[in-house]
Amino acid sequence: MNPAVLYPLQPDHPELVAPFAALVQRSGARRLWMCQSFQAETHQVLAYLAGAGHTVPVGTSVTLLPLRHPYEAALQARSLALLTGEPVVAGFGIGNPDFVAGLTGRPYGSPRTAVRDYLRSVRALLDGERVEFSGPYHHLDGTLPVLPHAPRVEVGAGVLRPGMARTAGEAADVAVTWMTPPAYVAGTLRPALEEGAAAAARPRPPRIATAVHVVVDRPGRDVRGLALAATAGHREAPHYAAMLRDAGLALDPHDPAGTADALLRHRVVVAGSAPEIAAELDAYRRSGVDEVLLNPTGVLLGEGVHAAAEDVEEIIAACRSFLPDVRQQAASVEPPERPGQLVG
Repeated sequence: MNPAVLYPLQPDHPELVAPFAALVQRSGARRLWMCQSFQAETHQVLAYLAGAGHTVPVGTSVTLLPLRHPYEAALQARSLALLTGEPVVAGFGIGNPDFVAGLTGRPYGSPRTAVRDYLRSVRALLDGERVEFSGPYHHLDGTLPVLPHAPRVEVGAGVLRPGMARTAGEAADVAVTWMTPPAYVAGTLRPALEEGAAAAARPRPPRIATAVHVVVDRPGRDVRGLALAATAGHREAPHYAAMLRDAGLALDPHDPAGTADALLRHRVVVAGSAPEIAAELDAYRRSGVDEVLLNPTGVLLGEGVHAAAEDVEEIIAACRSFLPDVRQQAASVEPPERPGQLVG
């Protein structure tokens, strides 16, 4: 299992992401992932980077369903595959009910139905099929032009709880998870993915891609503080808090040190030296995770893009002894010059 690299923030210029794209090129990391961005839009940033010479495999973790029709979603994803010449993971998530209502007039009555129908339409379009579908959340009668030379696009679903995992098992190629501890993946999500795949008579469940917060412990760094900063927005959201409680984490807003220790103990945030992090990440492989997304949010927020990229590069190098299928041929590639590069 070769780790991937996640740029986890919303950039206002593609050059903020360029050091991560260059890192993927020279380190042989599996893929560059980006999240939904409401500043510089995710697909356009990745297209810009491809035009600047960073033609690496990419993934979206995740873009939001209400923003685009399934036809547009399939077209955008395949366009990235054509521009990069590399495989793409097009990951989709539901968004919160208020966001959905703001764009569509009302929340989805059944988020799982909305995701299932959306994923199936996108997958069929990418497979060259004509889609004739009319459901509660979208209508589609059309097909994409067949382009046999386009690299493969996998369709992913953001997964946090067992219900959505069953839906992903029915319709997704990839289940994309965030802040899900290894034991929770193995004991809760993977069985639900398998159950969904079996219910849909699919030959196998989706593979699992999990974003994991990482912090290299360096002199002067407050690892606990960085762990709390990295996870603040998510662990305070009700659905994430519920998942973490189900995973056995006792998170007390009045006990930040105890919360940080719980995050570190359960490997929601993995910290230590680069070799120690590599060893800890192997727990995700054993839990059934196929692709680990190295997420340096804490360092990126506290010290900027270059410090975060340095951490990730050291971790990737250390992972070679644990994750032997790293693309060795890319290890010596130097990043292209980027005039006017912005610093986070």
